[in-house]
Amino acid sequence: MPPVVPPFLIGLIAAPLAKRVVKPLMRGLVKTSVGLVLEVKRAAHEASEGLQDLAAEVTAEVVAAQMASGDGGREAEPAAAPAKTSSADGHHKAPAKRPPAAASGKAH
Repeated sequence: MPPVVPPFLIGLIAAPLAKRVVKPLMRGLVKTSVGLVLEVKRAAHEASEGLQDLAAEVTAEVVAAQMASGDGGREAEPAAAPAKTSSADGHHKAPAKRPPAAASGKAH
């Protein structure tokens, strides 16, 4: 009959060996994972900036087209456009106020 080696003795011998092998493997795995996460974050940030730039360019083109057509953007004003208009001297003036519905002479 072969000699029986107690399991705790195998653990005492295998633990230092496993520590030398498993620790570098786990360290490499974690290091690679962190690197991938940072790359994905960077790519997502660049994509977000690109979309924001594109949205700003399109908004500027739409506002410029509305100004060129002469309607002043009154009908289809984009949400990002400011409500105030500026005069030639650089001062801002509030848009003209509309009279209340009751003062327009309509009967209900």
